[in-house]
Amino acid sequence: MKQGTFKTKLLLFLLFFGGSFTLLSAQSQLSIARIKYNGGGDWYSSKSALKNLIRFCNQEIGTHFQANERIVDVGSEDLFQYPFAFLTGHGNIILNDQEVRNLRQYLIGGGFLHICDNYGMNDYIRREMKKVFPEADFVEVPFNHLIYKKPFSFPQGLPKVHEHEGNRPQGFGIVYKGRLVCFYDYESDLGNGWEDQEVYNDPQEIRFQALRMGANLIHYALTNPE
Repeated sequence: MKQGTFKTKLLLFLLFFGGSFTLLSAQSQLSIARIKYNGGGDWYSSKSALKNLIRFCNQEIGTHFQANERIVDVGSEDLFQYPFAFLTGHGNIILNDQEVRNLRQYLIGGGFLHICDNYGMNDYIRREMKKVFPEADFVEVPFNHLIYKKPFSFPQGLPKVHEHEGNRPQGFGIVYKGRLVCFYDYESDLGNGWEDQEVYNDPQEIRFQALRMGANLIHYALTNPE
């Protein structure tokens, strides 16, 4: 096991089951990682999304994330410091062999990846994630899955934030040894729902629904209930 993997699991354990321990106070607060990747896609899109999600989770579900995201190259061992990684964009993404190995090790070692299709990356991300998990396919996550239940209830699955092709929103996942390691929101655009209000002027209830669903993803990633 990589040292970074162990560190991630230790931090998660301390945060949720022993947050008052002295050891946690000796560690820096947890952060959320934004994945930087090659291929020409705009990995930096939805610029205000994560800071708003972090604020919401810290206020509403008792997390203790640092206020700002951390930008991490997909092939960097720094990725193992973060329990939750976010990847978004509109276009192409290319993972080289080393990046594929690194991302796979991160995910099977306890990390969690949320992919948000900001529109136009569907074909590319499916191609690249097949390199990471050649033995698995994206499957639609059923509405009775825990990720739609806690801490907020989504009995009909993902909220619809923005229209892309007019299709219903879908949540796809990759499951490894019984654990959902990657969640992919398609035709939903959760990241846009987390953006500052003035960016899209979405109705407040839509933004709240997006943030609540984001909190469910964070909660699942940190507790790994399966």
